[in-house]
Amino acid sequence: MNAGVPAIEAVGLTKLFGASQAVSNLGFQVPTGSITGFVGPNGAGKTTTLRMLLGLVTPTSGHATIAGVPFGDLGQPARVVGAVLDSRGMHPARSTIDHLRVYAAAVGVPDQRAHEVMAMVGLASAARQKVATHSLGMRQRLALATALLGDPQILVLDEPANGLDPEGMAWLREFLRAYASVGRTVLVSSHLLRELEQSVDRVVIVNRGSLVYQGDMEELRARHSARVFVTSSDPATLALALAAQGIVDAQMMPDGRLAVRGAPVPTIGAVAESAGVTVFGADTESVDLEQVFLAMTSGQYTAQHVDPSGQFPRPGHAQSPTGYPPPPGQPPQAPPPGAYPPPPAGHPGGPR
Repeated sequence: MNAGVPAIEAVGLTKLFGASQAVSNLGFQVPTGSITGFVGPNGAGKTTTLRMLLGLVTPTSGHATIAGVPFGDLGQPARVVGAVLDSRGMHPARSTIDHLRVYAAAVGVPDQRAHEVMAMVGLASAARQKVATHSLGMRQRLALATALLGDPQILVLDEPANGLDPEGMAWLREFLRAYASVGRTVLVSSHLLRELEQSVDRVVIVNRGSLVYQGDMEELRARHSARVFVTSSDPATLALALAAQGIVDAQMMPDGRLAVRGAPVPTIGAVAESAGVTVFGADTESVDLEQVFLAMTSGQYTAQHVDPSGQFPRPGHAQSPTGYPPPPGQPPQAPPPGAYPPPPAGHPGGPR
């Protein structure tokens, strides 16, 4: 891989399926040696984009490169990029090791490599087990092992944590970190930022097929830095003193506290002391990146409001505050006499 060339690059990718636009002028880069999260809500175009990167779907316009060239121009693609796009494409009657041997032969690596990758993903004890008996988590591990057969420099993983239990997710995080620590590259998709937050160092966020954000996780955190709520003897004077030091994002709260963004508690305390303001307390707000992600990608799918009473409108009829109205032009109808016989004797609510 040439120095300075992104491991993966998408340039103006657009994909139309009939009149439906799945991806719209999408462009991003995945630097070599990084673990990059590809995040967006379900239906945001993530899988379509990954399939375009790997030459499985032809873009309507735009192009993508792997290690500087289109996927179709790679001489030995399995030795450059390994991919997990679907863990269901496995023959159910094959054993774990037989599945890997078939793909090892297709890639052109010896059978011994099948045993190596099987051990790498923790499936050595299930070598003779039929794929049909695998749990979803085991299938995810087997799909990852298949992607690793060619010892690739780049991994492209679509929702690899699906079906993994907490122990499996912790294992996956450690595996990806170790994989990238030797200069290799990972692009991993998810519809949950929280799922990737502890694993990735960069993130590409998409919504409705378009780019919303790309950059370092630390930069994303900095953009949405936590506020410090300061209780002091003179909030107005403190705000002016902070502004004089270049800390201008300070807002008076209804409860009298000053909400300060962009300065740690020790700095605020030092400025307050120099201004003769007494600080009685300071509370730091925690930033939930998942909420940031939801705010950045909201609005793709809008669900109907659910009444607090738990009643749901029937198709074709609006819900009234008191329940379901009759269809238009139809008077309310009572059940016909005798439609509901009284409960039998001895039944709760029946004759005693």
